[in-house]
Amino acid sequence: MFDQTPVVANLISRGMDPNSPNENGEPALVVAVRAGAPQTLAYLIKQPGIQLDATNRADETALMLAANANDLKSAKALIESGASVNRPHWTPLHYAASKGHIAMMRLLLENDAYIDAESPNGTTPLMMASFYATPISVKLLLEEGADPTLVNKDGQSALEMALMKDKFQSAAYIRAFLEALAAKE
Repeated sequence: MFDQTPVVANLISRGMDPNSPNENGEPALVVAVRAGAPQTLAYLIKQPGIQLDATNRADETALMLAANANDLKSAKALIESGASVNRPHWTPLHYAASKGHIAMMRLLLENDAYIDAESPNGTTPLMMASFYATPISVKLLLEEGADPTLVNKDGQSALEMALMKDKFQSAAYIRAFLEALAAKE
């Protein structure tokens, strides 16, 4: 673990703006999460004027990186401090779903993450889970209300994405869900 809280505190006391990006284009919160430095993150969160949703050059927030790394402690601290679980395009839920991080997905959903958020190409967290992750992550999203009928800008649904990657159990969950929907109509 990398923790440089005393160094960061010294720099801030000497006028460093923690919201200003470093030479890699990352604000201090993003650096702290990427480095796995929870004490530094906790210190930064308490700084007046800290921008909890500041992004790096890839337009990723600290919460998105915490979701990607399955860093529940950092994610909870960021959410409790007011970091947004929803944003335009890619969201922390997309990141957690693509990795199959169930506890992280639950945390985000419990904090009102939009389950059908669309990336720039219309990809939803369910599509990410069906293409990259485990069947249990697909099942969780379906149970929580994800819409399996949505398609991305390439016309692909979560079912089609699961089949493209030979994720047959994920595809089976989606098919069963779609059949249950059809039976209700």
